[in-house]
Amino acid sequence: MNTPKIMGILNLTPDSFSDGGQYLEPEKAQERIQKMIAQGATIIDIGAESSGPNSTDVSEEEEWRRLAPILQTHTQTANLSIDTYKAGIADKALTLGAKYINDITAFRGDPAMAKTIAKHKATAIIMYSKDTSARTTIKDQEYEDIIQAISDFFTERLQYAEEQGLNPDKIILDPGMGHFVSSIPKYSFEIIERLPELRANFPKNKFLIGLSRKSFLGGEIAERDQRAKEPTQLAIRNGVSIIRAHDVKLTKKYWDELH
Repeated sequence: MNTPKIMGILNLTPDSFSDGGQYLEPEKAQERIQKMIAQGATIIDIGAESSGPNSTDVSEEEEWRRLAPILQTHTQTANLSIDTYKAGIADKALTLGAKYINDITAFRGDPAMAKTIAKHKATAIIMYSKDTSARTTIKDQEYEDIIQAISDFFTERLQYAEEQGLNPDKIILDPGMGHFVSSIPKYSFEIIERLPELRANFPKNKFLIGLSRKSFLGGEIAERDQRAKEPTQLAIRNGVSIIRAHDVKLTKKYWDELH
């Protein structure tokens, strides 16, 4: 069994669905980073614009205002991933030392994104989503074969990335979870169950799963970290390379329990 990396989530936003507004002050954000690293996170994924249903667009200027204090402080002490679809933000962040760009639009939000990442020789994370924009919708999307649909999407996106000068083998693939895939919960569970099949279609790529606190887990938001235990452990057994999580300590515990 591989040892997955834990990607801790830091939302510098007022409207994120589970922790909006908690880390708007740079001091609190910096404390959050240090705490997650101490708990076992090897990557910190920082987002300054929410993507959930009913979230609102943020200007590039405002997004950078939120990000800049953290990037100027922590790029030498942590492996930072920037959750953005804007090439301008990616360029500034990578210049300051960020290691990853987590683009949930898979280069569809900004046509300059893939070339920007390629210029910096950085690593990209791209996610499958039923929506073409960074705003996900609540929709009962049906699939004849969810793994085939995701595979077709990644095949096309990797080809596009290569055409833009970005090495497709360096791209981490996120099959999406929750509303990004469908508001019907069964599809998110099916993705985790069939992850070995999806991985076999892209043997040169690593996979990331971001199921943390997603609505498909059921229950209230406060209950979802506990409800994530079985799907998290199944994803680890099925070979995921990175687990993206709000509760780093608990996610590390779920990994440790498999030994």
